[in-house]
Amino acid sequence: MAPDPNSASGSGTTRDEASVKVPAKDPKKKDEKKDEDLSEEDLALKQQLELYVERVQDTDPGLQKVALESMRQEIRTSTSSMTSVPKPLKFLRPHYATLKAYYDTMADSDLKKFLADILSVLAMTMSAEGERESLKYRLLGSEGEIGSWGHEYVRNLAGEIAQEYTKRQGEEASVDDLIELVQQIVAFHMKHNAEYEAVDLLMEVEDLDMLGDHVDRTNYKRTGLYLTSSARYLPGPDDMLVLDIAYTIYLKFEEYPSALQIALFLDNMQYVKKVFTSCDDLLRKKQFCYILARHGITFELDEEMAADDDDREILQEIINNTKLSEGYLTLARDIEVMEPKSPEDIYKAHLLDGRASAGASVDSARQNLAATFVNAFVNAGFGQDKLMTVPSEASSGGSSGNWLFKNKEHGKASAAASLGMILLWDVDSGLAQLDKYFHSNDNHVIAGALLGVGIVNCGIKNDCDPALALLAEYIDKEDSSVRIGAIMGLGLAYAGAQNEQICSKLIPILGDSKASLDVIAFTAISLGLVYVGSCNGDIAEAIICALMERESELGEPLTRLLPLGLGLLYLGKQESVEATAEVSKTLNVQIRKYCDMTLLSCAYAGTGNVLKVQHLLGQCAQHLEKGESHQGPAVLGIAMVAMAEELGIEMAIRSLEHLLQYGEQNIRRAVPLALGLLCISNPKVNVMDTLSRLSHDTDTEVAMAAVISLGLIGAGTNNARIAGMLRNLSSYYYKEASLLFCVRIAQGLVHMGKGLMTLGPYHSERFLLSPTALAGIITLLHACLDMKAIILGKYHYVLYFVVLAMQPRMLLTVDENLKPLSVPVRVGQAVDVVGQAGRPKTITGFQTHSTPVLLAAGDRAELATEKYIPLSSILEGFVILKENPDYREDN
Repeated sequence: MAPDPNSASGSGTTRDEASVKVPAKDPKKKDEKKDEDLSEEDLALKQQLELYVERVQDTDPGLQKVALESMRQEIRTSTSSMTSVPKPLKFLRPHYATLKAYYDTMADSDLKKFLADILSVLAMTMSAEGERESLKYRLLGSEGEIGSWGHEYVRNLAGEIAQEYTKRQGEEASVDDLIELVQQIVAFHMKHNAEYEAVDLLMEVEDLDMLGDHVDRTNYKRTGLYLTSSARYLPGPDDMLVLDIAYTIYLKFEEYPSALQIALFLDNMQYVKKVFTSCDDLLRKKQFCYILARHGITFELDEEMAADDDDREILQEIINNTKLSEGYLTLARDIEVMEPKSPEDIYKAHLLDGRASAGASVDSARQNLAATFVNAFVNAGFGQDKLMTVPSEASSGGSSGNWLFKNKEHGKASAAASLGMILLWDVDSGLAQLDKYFHSNDNHVIAGALLGVGIVNCGIKNDCDPALALLAEYIDKEDSSVRIGAIMGLGLAYAGAQNEQICSKLIPILGDSKASLDVIAFTAISLGLVYVGSCNGDIAEAIICALMERESELGEPLTRLLPLGLGLLYLGKQESVEATAEVSKTLNVQIRKYCDMTLLSCAYAGTGNVLKVQHLLGQCAQHLEKGESHQGPAVLGIAMVAMAEELGIEMAIRSLEHLLQYGEQNIRRAVPLALGLLCISNPKVNVMDTLSRLSHDTDTEVAMAAVISLGLIGAGTNNARIAGMLRNLSSYYYKEASLLFCVRIAQGLVHMGKGLMTLGPYHSERFLLSPTALAGIITLLHACLDMKAIILGKYHYVLYFVVLAMQPRMLLTVDENLKPLSVPVRVGQAVDVVGQAGRPKTITGFQTHSTPVLLAAGDRAELATEKYIPLSSILEGFVILKENPDYREDN
């Protein structure tokens, strides 16, 4: 061991040792010619302090006391600049060892404690790394006010406490004295706007519950914000614990909307119920209902949550999302985009040179099918278009029949279903208009109508369950396309509802050996959607049995939907998947790994779990023989897990770039889809460029995936740059029907809802992830892993799974009677203000508009008037405003 640098052997060693802790800007030359360079007052101070050091060692206790008092006074009143140490500490440096040695010889007395306090402060800059002397002397000293020595001292102590605590935990020693000190430090931090430092210290000593006693009206918001944001970066189960505490704090201070968001994040229905029962203001409850409706969960109110029957009915209607269509159309009228658009308006073929339009008539059935989808996406939710809902000419009977029959066989199914998309969320009018197709004698048309019913009801709940009543009787028909229409329709209409009736109707199909594989695949997906994230054991068992029985058909493209249906049951549920994952290891070798990857990626979707991303990357790094297909879901899994926060997204994009360079073909085909998921409805320029490059790839599968992903990242944004790229691609691929089809689909996605929609599954300022929305997107992406067989084959209607994620990207403010109310708001780029001092601006580069307004990805809105108070701290979707009683108009 080297000799202890702090022993009394001389001041030289001490000085060198201390220079570790002192900022290096303190020039070394000064040390040598210290005395010559000092100004007169500095010199006086230095001599004064040296005198005190001598006096402290005097035998007369009276003199000692005076000397210590003066020393303390000097240290406390000195101020330091940012880069240098306070002067008294600098001059006392050579004497630190002397004072320490003298301290050890003193008898116990108040003076000894007094000296310990001073040593504790001196140790801050002078003790050796890892000695924790500051803490040692603090515990030996008098129990004075901790803050009187300044912030830096308190922070230094907090750091040493954390180290000491870890050490003592290892030795299983008592930590009571530390906890006492922690209480003082936390109280000090909370009083001085350093909430995040208090939280960090309490996390280190594993005692966050102490926070509750120190939080008050002035700092609960900052504390809550820091807790919820740090939860993303904590390992389990700490993250849940932190959120629990944030929830308790928000409830205590009646910040109910924030408490509700945490309850939804934890997926804890008891907590949601508690928010309703703790609050007795009906208006605020209506706002909670809007938040629940946006999150897309099925929630039944009971007597406790709303005592009055009429009130309860109003609240339940909001949760059931019945007003969504009305609000969306209000937005559309305000922005003046009610005029229906035709596919030609989207293609803008006149902007291209001649050859593209010439080649347009090559494969007309495929082109018409593409136009059907474009038309459905662009006019989604507007209730009128130029192909399906044209008023009948004179008395030609079935008006929209004309377009329907421009599609071949299974194309008619998608065409009929597109009517459901155009009338999205408007259940009454949708069912009325779809009714005529039920009387058709073409099975494809009936199948489409059934699917249309599911689409219209998507995200809207209804007490009389019209979708179930209509679709249930078609589930067991002979024709497989009709069955698929009904089954997929139920999956869309009741996604997340965990409806027992559907479960009992669909599970038997999985065990039916006569049913064709496609029927079974769609049944598995529909069960996965209806019971998304429920960890339902019965369904899991049924799907695994189906996988075991169908061993002969495991090579079929649609088989990939069975493991996905299984994965959806565990969406975001982390460890709960382990038992099922063990069982899936007994499956046939052909599908075992595929199942494993799919289960893992679904279970950790949206958690940002770094270890799981590494595991999935490891799977993608292997170079395999032909015929292995499990790397596709692994690549998608990387995106699913990492999409939780911005940092993860950036890192995942970089990792995917590497996979593109070094990966096998089957990996390269999945990378564009993973990029599409990471930046869905959020066109980042770097990703856009990568996809644009891949859309000209020599491998058609890669090119098709890239084109579809361009549509996904631009979905509902009307992004001009992507629209231009797609137009150029449409002329580049004018001879290749399948790629042209993909380009058209992407064009439809970019202009989805005429630019009023988003597919982003995250909402509430990217805090909450809607499980049904994510489920819809990943189902589509898994189907895209085999474009040729599924999307370009006869199952193109899987594109409609995207409807689960479609939401208006709006802020609509309503008054106390829930009628739209126009107020000025500032909309700008959101700024992360967690743990910043003061009251920083939360948005930057804003513009002021009057509501309703559109919010792009990463935008945040705040009211530009004080006349109203919003009932939700996050301005997104429907927000109720109440008049501010203290508002005075300036005359």
